[in-house]
Amino acid sequence: MLNQAVPAAVAESLREWHRIIEHRDLDALPALLHADVVFRSPAAFRPYHGAAAVATILRTVAGVFADFAYERQFVAAGGFDVALEFRARVGDRQLKGIDLIRFDADGRIVDFEVMIRPAGALQALAEEMGRRLAAAPTGAARG
Repeated sequence: MLNQAVPAAVAESLREWHRIIEHRDLDALPALLHADVVFRSPAAFRPYHGAAAVATILRTVAGVFADFAYERQFVAAGGFDVALEFRARVGDRQLKGIDLIRFDADGRIVDFEVMIRPAGALQALAEEMGRRLAAAPTGAARG
């Protein structure tokens, strides 16, 4: 699946990431996140900081997306930066997106940025995420 060599810890974390997504084992997600991870949303200006907030966001979006599947994976020189192209549906809107993920030497996710198109699907996602995160008990994902 990888088109370039990556450090062993990153390769293991990518395998685990794909397993978590495929099996919807979101309880295993925090083990992949660096404590100071930064998440950049396609719908919010300010990034979200910290493993608790990022885990909440990723769990929530996993519940919003239907028919989610990764289609391609690209690795930057050095092997710590990965782009995962995906497709999904929000309600009746189809979307395409890219997860830009940076790992540290231990294989922990330190930076996670998402790009989504088209704009209408992004808007539908943002609205549903806003509803669900507002209802979260701690508001941990508010940025």
